[in-house]
Amino acid sequence: MTDSKGNRVGPHPSFIKVAQPYIFEDDIQKSISATGVSPSKEDSIRLLGVAWIDNVRRALQLPVKTFTTAVVYYHKFRLVHSDNEYNYVDAAAAALFTACKIEDTLKKSKEILCAADNLKYPPAEHLTPDDPKFEAHSKAIIGLERLMLEASGFDFRSRQPQKHVIKLAKLHNVDKDSVGKKAWNVSLDLYRTFAPLKQTTYTMAMASLELAMRLCDKDTEGVESDLVVSPGKWCSTREEVMGRNFLRASPSKVGIHLNARLETLLDLLDLYNNHRGSTIVGQEHPLDSFINIRIALNNEVSSKHYPRYMRRHEKSSNGTTINNNILPTNKDSYFNRTQTSPSSTNSPSTPLDNRARVGERDREGTVRFMLDASHARSERSTVDAFFKYDEEEYEVEDELPSSS
Repeated sequence: MTDSKGNRVGPHPSFIKVAQPYIFEDDIQKSISATGVSPSKEDSIRLLGVAWIDNVRRALQLPVKTFTTAVVYYHKFRLVHSDNEYNYVDAAAAALFTACKIEDTLKKSKEILCAADNLKYPPAEHLTPDDPKFEAHSKAIIGLERLMLEASGFDFRSRQPQKHVIKLAKLHNVDKDSVGKKAWNVSLDLYRTFAPLKQTTYTMAMASLELAMRLCDKDTEGVESDLVVSPGKWCSTREEVMGRNFLRASPSKVGIHLNARLETLLDLLDLYNNHRGSTIVGQEHPLDSFINIRIALNNEVSSKHYPRYMRRHEKSSNGTTINNNILPTNKDSYFNRTQTSPSSTNSPSTPLDNRARVGERDREGTVRFMLDASHARSERSTVDAFFKYDEEEYEVEDELPSSS
């Protein structure tokens, strides 16, 4: 509770961090700008980290699901911790190490570091995981694993669009050796962007197939008409998957889904236009191919008045914007040490204001992680009732004794 001056009295009521399976572009950009990293440096570190994960997982012969999960953890970690606090190789190794556990493709931290080191040398100079060279680095990776889990809110749910790409390719009878394979590679390149943090599984799969068909000069009318006629068939509308906590008063479900698909396609084209050499599909086509597709999509966006990125639309009864985050979930570090009042400990503030550095634990209160936002709100309202300082004034009249 608090005293009359607003200072906390008694134990800290603890923080609650609700996992975010989806993050809006605005929140991502706020987190990146709060770190003070330039856009060019951010792109460079992001692409280098993803390339490192991809190369090492191929050397270890790990499945694609481990790669996609590791990249998502790597992206989320960078939204919480500044790039100046760690080496991107350490973050990428910790993300891959964590993903191996989550996807049940177990690899020791020394095996991951050894595989990465062996990529630099010929087979005759390869080392074994037991080499003392990896001992200290291995302990550092194990220490970063906790921060990886905290940055993701201990949310072990993952999205794998690749299997849906295969199903959609079969459904639309596309050639598996040309369009199907290219769509698969596009879905892998998609993880070099922030789209996996923003979009649903089917939206990513649809966007990957459509871009592959456009690159192969195939007619995409079947894919687009399928979305218009039966968008609910794919269970990928933004309103359904993100729930009322994120999007309520909005255009039609079809418009929402088309906007999400176009946003994903434009994210991919930005990647191919600016960083073709760091991608799989980008090196297979000339730059003009991507520019022509971009022009066609820009015309579609302009004619249908779609915004470039999805945004929140939920409003309260008095017209103010509702923020449904229980606690600094968007990268406002839950390690906020300036809080003095329990009434403010669970309220959102600006992103990344007072973040803990890598390897540093919170000293102000306990951080608890939840998946259900409604449960967290219910608990907060119950707990807040016990940490309110109520002050009442009473007037008492006393009769003075007579001076007789």
